[in-house]
Amino acid sequence: MEKRVRVRFAPSPTGGLHMGGVRTALFNYLFAKRHNGDFILRIEDTDQTRFVEGAEQYIVEALKWCGIAPNEGVGFGDGPHAPYRQSERKDSGIYRKYADQLIAGGHAYYAFDTSDELESMRKRLEAAKVAAPQYNAVTRQSMRNSLTLPEDEVKRLLDSGEKYVIRLKVPRNEEIRFHDIIRGWVVVNSSQVDDKVLLKSDGMPTYHLAHIVDDIEMQISHAVRGEEWLPSAPAHILVYRYLGLENDMPKLAHLPLILNPDGNGKISKRESRFPVFPLSWTDPRESAPFVGYKEAGYYPEAFVNILALLGWNPGNNQELFTVDEMAAIFDFERVNKSGAKFDPEKAKWFNQQYLRKKSDAELAEAFAPILKEKGFERDNAYLIEFCRLVKEKVQFVHEFWDHGKYIFIRPENFDEKVMTKKWNDTSKAFMHALAAQLNALVAWNTATITEAFHAVEATNGKGDMQLLRVLVTGAAGGPQLFDMLALMGKDEVTTRLNEALNQLK
Repeated sequence: MEKRVRVRFAPSPTGGLHMGGVRTALFNYLFAKRHNGDFILRIEDTDQTRFVEGAEQYIVEALKWCGIAPNEGVGFGDGPHAPYRQSERKDSGIYRKYADQLIAGGHAYYAFDTSDELESMRKRLEAAKVAAPQYNAVTRQSMRNSLTLPEDEVKRLLDSGEKYVIRLKVPRNEEIRFHDIIRGWVVVNSSQVDDKVLLKSDGMPTYHLAHIVDDIEMQISHAVRGEEWLPSAPAHILVYRYLGLENDMPKLAHLPLILNPDGNGKISKRESRFPVFPLSWTDPRESAPFVGYKEAGYYPEAFVNILALLGWNPGNNQELFTVDEMAAIFDFERVNKSGAKFDPEKAKWFNQQYLRKKSDAELAEAFAPILKEKGFERDNAYLIEFCRLVKEKVQFVHEFWDHGKYIFIRPENFDEKVMTKKWNDTSKAFMHALAAQLNALVAWNTATITEAFHAVEATNGKGDMQLLRVLVTGAAGGPQLFDMLALMGKDEVTTRLNEALNQLK
């Protein structure tokens, strides 16, 4: 019988949630949604030395903003497997129970090595030109642990409260095979796997034990995580095997990296060319804030759509998806093995597509506060028409000002290239005649302005619409001219045109 689909996103509260982490959460969410399963937020805070104040709340708020809220877990409601913070689960003794089981079965051992002794071991191996010094089946034989010390000495050390860690006992030369949904069968020799610390000296489990215990206890069906955890997977397979749980373990899926635009490495959390966090994040240990996608003007739907296509192939040429549309067809078999290169310009394009899906009224509501900050206010009907005219030129709401500020601010100068090429006695006569025609208009709308322009053409020859635009706004380009003039109003347009003609005598 197939397990109910239960997946988890299990970040550590060590900083802001990187876009790679959001993609992991998204893929878990989509898979759970497709199979009517559960999506859990679990906080893996076993490393208390790296805990960052505010990081957990940031993770919760980021998932909410993205619209991929878990249905169970920290910040989203308790289920039968609460609590969901590993630091709180530790007090029940659950991790210790599994560690003791591994000790009893001869698959783990106590290691009493001090930090100085560990450092000496590393230096010896480096001096011997060992490429990757590690605590393993060979080096453990020269260290202080329950495999090398007499039994009575081990008992004495334990009874006296000597500090120790519990390490996984990895076999010396054994093939470890496991199946990954994305990568297929993976085969690793145990000689490449170190004796992972499972339980630290403070009694806190490491990731290598804690996530396994929690996945079993929470009945997780699929463990989805980043590619950086692939080298640790063989050790995790051994833990499941030694606990007699290999048949009950979740199916594994290791997601490809999100690469920087150059394709020569994964995106850094300190990237400055484009946002890497969903929401703005300030690390309390540093002063510089990192601007998030929300604050940069992205819609959450666009951000999620961008992430979904970084590594996942929907099987067709469609690029714009709602979350429901993604979930209806999502599976891990269509996730690529190789890294996905992030394109910041494509990300802006996605946002533009979602902006164009918004109604003019929605855009006007979003733009109104920006306009007010610039010192201008207009009624709602004016802003709706303004957004209708300008929206095809913008990718973000804040760009409405950049692309249309000349509608609110009278020009101080005029596009030099256009004026040099087009301003002469003939065009001057045309514009003076047009100014008189516009001044005489009673009704002011697109149709009457168009008629006035053509009426002047009938007596003065062909007019130049771009030159008219420059005289009124100072800019050589912009939205549909006569619609724009209708919006600006007769008084504003005729005043500007007359001032320009007086200035350019």
